[in-house]
Amino acid sequence: MTFNRRNFLGVAIAGTAALSAPRVLGQAKPHVVIVGGGAGGATAARYIAKDSDGAIDVTLIEPTRKYYTCFFSNLYIGGFRDFASIGHTYGGLASDYGVNVVHDWVIGVDRDAMTVTTAAGHSFGYDRLIVAPGIDFVEGSVPGWSTAAQNKMPHSWKAGSQTQLLKAQIEAMPEGGTYCMVAPPNPFRCPPGPYERVSMVAHVLKASNPTAKILIVDPKEKFSKQALFEEGWNKHYAGMIERVGPDFGGANVSVNPDAMEVDIDGTVEKVDVCNVIPAQKAGHIAHAMGLTNDSGFCPIDPATMQSQVDENIHVLGDATIAGDMPKSGFSANSQAKVAAMAVRGALTDSRVFPAKYSNTCWSLIDTEDGIKVGASYQATDEKIAKVDGFISQTGEDAALRKATFEESLGWYAGITADMFG
Repeated sequence: MTFNRRNFLGVAIAGTAALSAPRVLGQAKPHVVIVGGGAGGATAARYIAKDSDGAIDVTLIEPTRKYYTCFFSNLYIGGFRDFASIGHTYGGLASDYGVNVVHDWVIGVDRDAMTVTTAAGHSFGYDRLIVAPGIDFVEGSVPGWSTAAQNKMPHSWKAGSQTQLLKAQIEAMPEGGTYCMVAPPNPFRCPPGPYERVSMVAHVLKASNPTAKILIVDPKEKFSKQALFEEGWNKHYAGMIERVGPDFGGANVSVNPDAMEVDIDGTVEKVDVCNVIPAQKAGHIAHAMGLTNDSGFCPIDPATMQSQVDENIHVLGDATIAGDMPKSGFSANSQAKVAAMAVRGALTDSRVFPAKYSNTCWSLIDTEDGIKVGASYQATDEKIAKVDGFISQTGEDAALRKATFEESLGWYAGITADMFG
């Protein structure tokens, strides 16, 4: 059959519409459904439930029972965190805030009927829908690689088992072996930052495999905090890291997962670990719902995070075209609070304040050598626009770098509590 706005997206399940009736406006509390329980979705669920004081019913649909944060996943690879410390559950949202947490896959959204259908055959009516689907990969963006090859050449760009796999591969590298990262083009989810990951891999190899080499194949001319990373690599990992940019073939790369080979503009390199990070786009459900444009991401209203396609839907985080804001967990958390306020205002006539956003991205180069970049933003008619910003400086002393790292630890504890309660 042909799928359109009035059909289920994905695989339709016959008869599911009868399992639960859509909401009837004026006869019950308004209902908000949230698809995706990451930094954006979990935060939105908590704030809508908390700040509406029970006036809005909130359902959060997320397939995984434990969420592993992309932010700080590099620190797990580097040995600065254990795996359990980056995993979080949803029990607090349910018990403390009354959020209806449903662990299931969304397979259908009927935007006209305003219903969401899950793989288990449940249907949820909504007054507002929040979509926070994260990212998926652009097929064919790295020739020779597909998700079928992710166990041989992991991306580790969705935290969890992929992160564990990459760490195990790095630790099992032969003496003097080569770790290769195929870095992503812009725009991409960050964190996990590619160049922080390189730093964490180098930290591990320096201790356990000091003759190993790290090769970065990069399609970008430059990258965020480049001077800071390069200064740190020269200080801590001199001679270990080589970066091949587009001028030297970094934009013309293919891989052979079976042979563990990387072809850089016709030169074939044999590698021991290959971390392929493909080009990215909004998560699949956003495409299936028709919320994306030709960029592969979702255009939004800068003041409310409402989809420019459907005013009853708000889109958060990595899936959005968020103007000057990066695709970070901090950004998604900030956007979720703006969307939560807009949703409460629309459904309960509560006061709505002008949208303000913020972001900080911390990176660890080596033990207690932390750096950061950040900014504040406001909504304009055209986009979410940067107002002011800050960045660590080269040549900073060890005490300041240690303080920056410790600041990041406090932020991690704070943001995960803000997300999950």
